[in-house]
Amino acid sequence: MTKAIRIHQPGGPDVLKWEDIDVPAPAAGEIQIRQTAVGLNYIDVYHRTGFYPSPLPFTPGLEAAGVIEVLGTGVTNFKIGDRVTYATGPLGAYAQARVMPADRLVKIPDRITDQQAAAMMLQGMTVEYLIRRTYTVKPGDTILVQAAAGGVGLILCQWAKHLGATVIGTVSSDEKAALARANGCDYPIVYTREDFHARVMEITNGAKVPVVYDSVGRDTFAKSLDCLAPLGVMALFGQASGPVPPFDLGQLAAKGSLFITRPTLFTYTAKRADLEATAAALFDVVGSGAVKISVNQTYPLSEAGTAHRDLEARRTTGSTVFTV
Repeated sequence: MTKAIRIHQPGGPDVLKWEDIDVPAPAAGEIQIRQTAVGLNYIDVYHRTGFYPSPLPFTPGLEAAGVIEVLGTGVTNFKIGDRVTYATGPLGAYAQARVMPADRLVKIPDRITDQQAAAMMLQGMTVEYLIRRTYTVKPGDTILVQAAAGGVGLILCQWAKHLGATVIGTVSSDEKAALARANGCDYPIVYTREDFHARVMEITNGAKVPVVYDSVGRDTFAKSLDCLAPLGVMALFGQASGPVPPFDLGQLAAKGSLFITRPTLFTYTAKRADLEATAAALFDVVGSGAVKISVNQTYPLSEAGTAHRDLEARRTTGSTVFTV
């Protein structure tokens, strides 16, 4: 039998159960994959807790890499034995094998390992749209990255530095500050003892920044806005500390005609052409060595509960991968 993590009711990490499942034959336009590595992302916590509701029971997870075993009818752009990866759903990645729509898969280049692919697709494609489309980072920009030592943060710092930006980032400890600095963050701010808004004002000589990339949410939102220069962009792409409370849009005018967006990878890659272009840009920047993917933690998939506890307690850095 094939094993998978199943959730029968929303809740804490204990609701993640390692169970037998049946894997259906692929329908037309689908592919069956034997998975080799599965990515852990904070959105998995939102699904587990029910913050993003899913019909019960379900298998969580949005990101993995593996090998094609069976092709459904009508699939012509893949073949059995191809190494493939995905990061945009549907849910079900926490499994030894599964069926996926062919149009949500991309081939893994030879220079990229399965673990790298499973570690970087969701986070790396998120960075691609954030810095190339939500706000186009330009040489000479100074930007602020919340949670700079996290999976998205480390990729974002490296890629933005590669584009010629000066990167300010917030972290929770000196160890994470050193990690962020080693990955392109020019000014790591340890927010547990420093006021990040005051430091941004000091670093920029009061000019503030044109963009803040914020995946933390409630705890950082207000001060993140205060770090923005007039006409600046707040890219709120996560809420690890909780959702942002109701907000008076008039504050955006008062603070300098600011822009705010709540983007998602699913929107930016909904079209097949956009998915392929986003993945190709990520493969290129990683393949060139400009961005390095740090798989800093691995867990057996059967121990997903332990991984979720560590993620929520901020004991992880960089990317985390489940071995299958």
